[in-house]
Amino acid sequence: MSQKRNKQKRSRSSAVRLGPASWPALGLPDTRAIARGIGVRGLGVNTLAVAVAGILYCAGGPAHAQAVAAAPVSETSSLDEVVVTASATGVKKLDASYNIVSVDANAIKQFNPKSTADLLKLSPGIWPESSGGQTGANIEIAGIPGGGDAPFFTNMVQGSPLYGMPSLSFMDSSSLLRLDDTVERVEIVQGGPGAVFGPGQMGATANFILRRGTAEPSGSVGLTYGSEGMKRIDAFYGFSFAPSWFASFGGFFRKSDGVRDPQFPADDGGQFTATLSHDMENGSFLLWGRALNDKNQFITPVPVIENSNVSFSDYPGFNALTASYGSKPIQNVTVPSAAGGFEQADLANGRGANMNFFGGNYDADFNGWKVSDRFLWNGGDLNTNALFSGPNPRPLSYYLYGCQVPQPAGFCNGAKAVDTNNFGLDSQGVPTLSGNGQGLPLSFNVNARYINGQAVDPNQSVIAQGWWYIQKRLNNINNDLHVSKEIFEGNTATVGLYITHYTDHDNWSLGNTMLMSNTPNATPITLNYTQGGQTFNLTSPQGIVNMNGNFNILEDGSATNTAPYLSDSWKVAGFLFDVGVRYEHINAHQETCNRTNQALGTPQDLYDNNVGVCNGTFDAEHYSKNATTWTAGINYEIFSNMSVYIRANNGTHFNDFDNGIRNATQNGGFQPLQTLKNYEGGFKYQSTFAYIDVNAYHRQFTGLQYQETDSVGVPFGPISNYGSDSKGINFIGTVTPIANLNITLVGDYMDGHYTHYNGCLPYIDINGNNQCSPVDGAPLQRQPKLQFRVTPSYTWVPTWGDMTPYVTYEHVGQRYEDLTGLQPLGTYYTLGAGIVTNYGRNWQFRVQGTNLTNQIGLTEGNARKAGAAAGVGGVLLARSIEGREVQIQAKYKF
Repeated sequence: MSQKRNKQKRSRSSAVRLGPASWPALGLPDTRAIARGIGVRGLGVNTLAVAVAGILYCAGGPAHAQAVAAAPVSETSSLDEVVVTASATGVKKLDASYNIVSVDANAIKQFNPKSTADLLKLSPGIWPESSGGQTGANIEIAGIPGGGDAPFFTNMVQGSPLYGMPSLSFMDSSSLLRLDDTVERVEIVQGGPGAVFGPGQMGATANFILRRGTAEPSGSVGLTYGSEGMKRIDAFYGFSFAPSWFASFGGFFRKSDGVRDPQFPADDGGQFTATLSHDMENGSFLLWGRALNDKNQFITPVPVIENSNVSFSDYPGFNALTASYGSKPIQNVTVPSAAGGFEQADLANGRGANMNFFGGNYDADFNGWKVSDRFLWNGGDLNTNALFSGPNPRPLSYYLYGCQVPQPAGFCNGAKAVDTNNFGLDSQGVPTLSGNGQGLPLSFNVNARYINGQAVDPNQSVIAQGWWYIQKRLNNINNDLHVSKEIFEGNTATVGLYITHYTDHDNWSLGNTMLMSNTPNATPITLNYTQGGQTFNLTSPQGIVNMNGNFNILEDGSATNTAPYLSDSWKVAGFLFDVGVRYEHINAHQETCNRTNQALGTPQDLYDNNVGVCNGTFDAEHYSKNATTWTAGINYEIFSNMSVYIRANNGTHFNDFDNGIRNATQNGGFQPLQTLKNYEGGFKYQSTFAYIDVNAYHRQFTGLQYQETDSVGVPFGPISNYGSDSKGINFIGTVTPIANLNITLVGDYMDGHYTHYNGCLPYIDINGNNQCSPVDGAPLQRQPKLQFRVTPSYTWVPTWGDMTPYVTYEHVGQRYEDLTGLQPLGTYYTLGAGIVTNYGRNWQFRVQGTNLTNQIGLTEGNARKAGAAAGVGGVLLARSIEGREVQIQAKYKF
């Protein structure tokens, strides 16, 4: 019986894959007419009952799939699709009283995301800053203050989170997986019951569901070529090897120069995934494994010019869309090790992952007792080799001598340097970068040469950037078990237990300021001078001008989270009531080495004469906290194609190893729990003409720490908390004005600001001066007030197959770099387009492009400089989206 069910599923999924023209020949319904009759194709919303059955089969076993497959196709719609994320037993979209987006594999490909994080834009209100490359994206959730990494976002595979903490410094969970043909679909949940189930993420959760084997062998092989020199192969194969036993394997390998070519491969590696599944009479189980080994360029900000109208243009010599500082001359370096001495680092390794995963799902029904279990073990290395921005570029002579020599307009105020991030003398008369920044005496006559020995023109624009090397070894194991039982008709109760244990072993070498030419594909510069017959080295032979004051640490963290939870759902008449509560305990231990400053070189080497090195002692911290979260929602099904809902929930965010736990005793104690109150309501509707999913929310956040100040920034009193208050609307809609034409809109409007910050924020500005700025009432950093994407698509169905061209217009509204709200990032738009062609039963061809009009669009300014970071001449170090990129793919399906 299980074999038969899978045969039916395989045949129908083949119909979806082979293209509309071939379906009647296979004895299947012409779903083109069905799609026209019931609505949406955009966003991967599945209008076929058989596809819903396939989704349910992956999520809850063949019994669910059979029940849906038995329903007449014409009676189903996208609102009948059952989603499993943040739910005990799965819930129809029509009945889900929270914001959820379900995107199938075809829609993922049509969206053509630049990275795994970039895909999250399909969920309105999520803002991934994917301009940094394939990995390492900052991910913002509308209405929740972030500003770096991804603390309020969690990635899962098959319902299992990929790490016990949502993010760490130099780790966001989107860096732990890549998109390929082994993904069946992704479900993205914001707020609501996500704060109670699974990892208990109060922000947003994405759950990637894997493809499985099928009764009839099937698969595909695809070859892709990209205009950025990318060559990629994708493959997938699924089959049955015994009655009710299925297997699959697939993955990808690619190598790319990158749109911002660093003179070595920007992306190099791949991913392999395998599954083994079995249907039982009362349920199913799945085992899956994955190996990920991928190296990805971490893209550093480049200089742009901020114009008076808050638009941005190219800095002379730099293309904001294609330039990179990365180069062969700066690729391999020697940096200090926290353990003592030196170690080697390679920029070509970028922010890469070398990880292994093994997980499983078990679902069964024992006489009405439904048991579901998800487990995952994973471990490996997630290292970062990258440049990080510092002060703005400047002429070499200014960097060395300040205003003692003539400088371009704007750099000097009489004889005084405006930007003081230059050399100077300390009280002992020794050259230093921590002096007054007014320059060295001209008598030093510093010798400046490129590493090839060529002298550097004093007027050459130079920049000092940090060459950071972070070694991070992760291990994680988690299990989520829950049991559900119908207590009485329409009422189902669930009890569950989520537990995870995870470790983090780090070796950091942060700082390592390297002096280089301010040019694309930069060249390092060495500096030395002679006094009293001795030669003093201001830089290493590789151009590292400062290792002193580095943040070099060895760190070990270990934690266990335990979270029992209860939920109950009751469907009566047209109402669905659901409530849930979770009690979570975290028990974390961390050790971070204490450091002593040492001279690593000779007395004549001034760049490494005061380097922090671990001294054999450790700061030990024990973090133990409890938190209770809850959720409650009411959904009312007005008609079979229309519903409204309201929901309230809270949420908590624990400290992580790098933020709040490390050196807490030395820093005055652990930071408080960050908490969220979320109130939302929504409306869902589908007809032959339109699909609408609207969600309005009000989010109140607290738990950020600061010390009150007076009006000029002098601190006083105890440490206090501040937070934010935000209101917004998420919107998803598709209209079908004529047959085969779909117009989809995904957007978010968010009005959020910081609250309860009494005083001003002290900081050092881009020119090295002390400043103080109010924060209360400032907009949430880096989050667009308005963002939306409009995609019209049209499908032609000739006799040989089908063809779907589409265009996507994206608008991103104003954002601000930091808490002060003083550095605007501007607004921008992009145009993407593509055409997907299915030819006959086996062939598919794609041509897709992003940012076709080459728009400059900033996602991040200079993250290490507060306030207005546009310096002399309006120069701003910033990351823009990448320039035009076009890819073509040919895929053979069998």
